[in-house]
Amino acid sequence: MTMVSAGGPGLMGARERRVRTGGIELCVAELGDAGRPTVVLVHGYPDSKEVWSEVAARLADRFHVVLYDVRGHGRSTAPRPLRGGFTLEKLTDDFLAVIDAVSPGEPVHLVGHDWGSVQAWEFVTVARTEGRIASFTSMSGPSLDHFGHWIRRRTKRPTPRRVGQLLGQGAKSWYVYMLHTPVLPELAWRGPLGKRWPKILQRLEKVPAGDYPTPSLPSDAAHGAWLYRDNVRSRLGRPREDAYAHAPVQLITPLGDAFLSERLYDELERWAPGAVRRTLPAGHWIPRTRPDRVADWISGFVSADEDRKAGAPAPGPVASGRHADRFGGQLVLVTGAGSGIGRATAFAFAEAGARVVAVDRDGEAAARTARTSLLIGSPAAWAETADVGDERAMEKLAAKVAAEYGVVDVLVNNAGVGLSGSFLDTTPEDWRKVLDVNLWGVIHGCRLFGKLMAERGQGGHIVNIASAAAYQPSRTLPAYSTSKAAVLMLSECLRAELAGRDIGVSAVCPGFVDTGITTAARFAGVDAVEEERRRKRAARLYRLRGYPPEKVADAVLRAVVHDQAVVPVTAEARGTRLLHRFAPRTLRAIARMEPPW
Repeated sequence: MTMVSAGGPGLMGARERRVRTGGIELCVAELGDAGRPTVVLVHGYPDSKEVWSEVAARLADRFHVVLYDVRGHGRSTAPRPLRGGFTLEKLTDDFLAVIDAVSPGEPVHLVGHDWGSVQAWEFVTVARTEGRIASFTSMSGPSLDHFGHWIRRRTKRPTPRRVGQLLGQGAKSWYVYMLHTPVLPELAWRGPLGKRWPKILQRLEKVPAGDYPTPSLPSDAAHGAWLYRDNVRSRLGRPREDAYAHAPVQLITPLGDAFLSERLYDELERWAPGAVRRTLPAGHWIPRTRPDRVADWISGFVSADEDRKAGAPAPGPVASGRHADRFGGQLVLVTGAGSGIGRATAFAFAEAGARVVAVDRDGEAAARTARTSLLIGSPAAWAETADVGDERAMEKLAAKVAAEYGVVDVLVNNAGVGLSGSFLDTTPEDWRKVLDVNLWGVIHGCRLFGKLMAERGQGGHIVNIASAAAYQPSRTLPAYSTSKAAVLMLSECLRAELAGRDIGVSAVCPGFVDTGITTAARFAGVDAVEEERRRKRAARLYRLRGYPPEKVADAVLRAVVHDQAVVPVTAEARGTRLLHRFAPRTLRAIARMEPPW
């Protein structure tokens, strides 16, 4: 084995070897301790193994990571002649040769992206590899056999929905037709397309500039065209009937994939029973654009399989919420998580498998939320005590979270306080208390955690809990409504600014929700006895309304999943939103009414 540097900076220090098989030499790179479980990363088209450099670097401290250049790519040699040299059978020979060299006595954990996933589906479904693959993680590359059966079922029994699916995927597959044309793809890749491809990836897929693609791209892409020519038509026309996975499968689906429809995996359960599904809002090249999330999911899946084989005790409750595929393993921070909407939101993300940071100025309440989050499905949960209106406290919190837990994927700025009373009765100190929490708390959260999201460059989402009071004027809520209106406008401005960084921003605007905010709300301009009477009256009215905070939490998760801008919650919030837009005079008339307390 020759020890050399392999590829770009992400593979610096890798151990490199040459593996001979079928008249070609494959360039194989290894990272990490060879005594640990082996993870094999297989690249797609028109890539080389360096597409995995960011993911490999994140996995190397826990696993023996193996990457190899597929035949005809990178520093692996190409078959001669090219025609017939890239069949799935020969690619399987290559895979077996690699794992026999790097892990002769133990099965490997297989990971594939794009055409790396397409060929890996062949590896994990043919008899001759059985027992050699411990698990398989698939990204953006379906089995050609499964794809063939998917097409057959839709052409044999066409319905409007099925025909639409066929046409949709047919449009996404335009490049496949082009790659089947003779000579032209090779000329394009060795000419202008090869030169412009890095800029195209940066502009359309938001792939960071750096050591990828490698200088071998033009020849890689020209050779790789034979992956399509040697396999696509033959397999789609005559798909195997026995293409069942003989190892656990994890499917990671980028929802913004320009080349593959989510519907291709509708029947995955038939071929891979019990497959774990993950989704994330990203384009096709997630090994480059979302390496943190991809590495976390691979690591978790591999570790779970290794623990199962070792007979380790079963883990705690498994995430089973509606959005477990979307939020599993993500880091979510919720402020005001000790009670009400914040607590319900933390629990909803926990049920979806997210790691939760529960923040509240009441440390014990935050701790209770974190403990319960662990019981209902969160793989990890932490409690942090902070006053969101305190700039220095929030700076310390952001630094601690980043250092100990990682960069937040979803931030929910929920902490808030209530204040009722006329403008003339509201003192400057009252204004400061409300704005410090309701507005400055949101500003601090967005500035500190949003900056970390942007610097990471892998997207994220910010949810700011505003209120229907943001667009519903009231003679008795001037301070509260002002703070929430500012939060709504801040959210709209941030959404425009951060869209180019793949960071979504949503403003959730609840109406009357039965939470503890009424029992802690302050009433300006009245004595203590009257204030307590009004609190009890308001709390009773909110209980009679009976709208639970769990429904707001559901709306928060939907806002992230669907990247919604403004989300009114409750009938009155939606109604006043419509009045604000189409009948503002009516809303102003309602604002003059005396409150029921």
